[in-house]
Amino acid sequence: MKLALAETMRRLDGRAIHDYGIPGIVLMENAGKGTVDLICREFGNMCGRTVSIFVGPGNNGGDGFVIGRHLHQIGAVVHVFLLVSPEKISGDAATNLNIVSKLPISIFPILDDRDLRKVRVMIAHSTVLVDALFGTGITRGISGHFASAVDLMNESGRPIVAVDIPSGLNGDTGQPLGRCVRAQLTATYGLAQPGHVVFPGAELTGDLHIIDIGIPAQAVEKESISTELLQRELVSEMMQVREANSHKGSFGHVLILAGAQGKTGAAILAGQGALRSGSGLVSICVPGQLNQIFETNILEAMTVPMGTSCFFSHEDYEAFINAATGKNAILVGPGIGTNDATAELIKRVYQEIDLPMVVDADALNILAQDCIEIGKTPAVRILTPHPGEMARLMNCSVPEIQADRLKAASTFAVENGVIVVLKGAATVVAAPSGEVAINPTGNSAMAAGGMGDVLSGIIVSLLGQGISPRQAACLGVYAHGLAADRLAINNKVRFGILASEVADELPLAFQEIISSKML
Repeated sequence: MKLALAETMRRLDGRAIHDYGIPGIVLMENAGKGTVDLICREFGNMCGRTVSIFVGPGNNGGDGFVIGRHLHQIGAVVHVFLLVSPEKISGDAATNLNIVSKLPISIFPILDDRDLRKVRVMIAHSTVLVDALFGTGITRGISGHFASAVDLMNESGRPIVAVDIPSGLNGDTGQPLGRCVRAQLTATYGLAQPGHVVFPGAELTGDLHIIDIGIPAQAVEKESISTELLQRELVSEMMQVREANSHKGSFGHVLILAGAQGKTGAAILAGQGALRSGSGLVSICVPGQLNQIFETNILEAMTVPMGTSCFFSHEDYEAFINAATGKNAILVGPGIGTNDATAELIKRVYQEIDLPMVVDADALNILAQDCIEIGKTPAVRILTPHPGEMARLMNCSVPEIQADRLKAASTFAVENGVIVVLKGAATVVAAPSGEVAINPTGNSAMAAGGMGDVLSGIIVSLLGQGISPRQAACLGVYAHGLAADRLAINNKVRFGILASEVADELPLAFQEIISSKML
């Protein structure tokens, strides 16, 4: 599902009107009528029930007038709270205000907080509230009586339907600009925006419904939109169908460089992620002193002891070169630590090994602290940072990363020629081409240690099986989250799920994905 920025949506509206001759008032009519159809589907027959509509300036308010008219037509009791002076309404919105004003629909001017207090009772007796205050173009925080109206809606206890986007939410970043409506469901028009699906915007949006208002598909194609939401149909096309006569040599041999004293679990979980994602063969380079731990805890993987210490050293480089011979993809980083000897090894491996590589955890911190040329590598690199690691790579703060996760991941990917998997709720996958994907799967039970190790193992497994780097990253994050979702649904829990349990659920998650492809 394509996701359009606010500026892109403005251009699409303009294309529909000017290039295809579709009057703006027709688009507004389609938006309003589609929203009323949605309200009836979600809340039942509205005849005799009360709906309060909060209307602001601009086309978002015009949509609100159309919604009020169609609700009135089906017998609803409609209250329109107009938060601007009527003379400030212009264009198509003014036309629809003129129509509504001639119908037996109550219109209440709300120009200050005192006016708001007068309508509290009506709001309390409403079945549904409609937020038609501000649309996707908002760039600054809501203030004055508009902010008070937002507070009144949020505190009412009534379900709120947002028109296009919850008022106060930045559609590009998913960040609230101060006060923001918390909707139960949102009706958006033509295309969704990133802000609808990334957090905290996803929570403020509620259930998202996309309404076709008649923007031609050709207009959308001309925009070459590069941001998308990963969906089952899309990721199922990334899955490879396995032939009946396949063998372990058919599905790649991946090499994992991971683990140090006290962190052997990270390497084991990465190995489990790779094995459970379908790798034919998995080898794990481990510090020699710790080999016995791996030999007895991950039976299906082969181990390659390196050195005689409990951590990796630059002296292990030649041994690693030998281990990498004949492999299809490499993962470095989980649980390796950041001591100087290990850092020297990781920098050489990152810069010199001519194989696709997933770079995670401590390897990312090593890259960040040594300021090496991230993009100067002989083969593709997939970096899988959490927000803290991303902040270190970009030399900024975590709040700066979280303020616009899409921009942070995309900027770094494009500037450095790497694929970035920025982990977290709604994980972002950004490619050097500028393509960005947002993952909708996963839940709060994944807020536990080891989940990232499993994910890095999944991605290197898919990479080793011959799936393209971007698709390996996209399919990996989707399957990872889906496995956790399956556990949360089946066990009815939202915490206490272990990373190893997510790894064990992966075969069924992948089967669920590939079943979509076969339908």
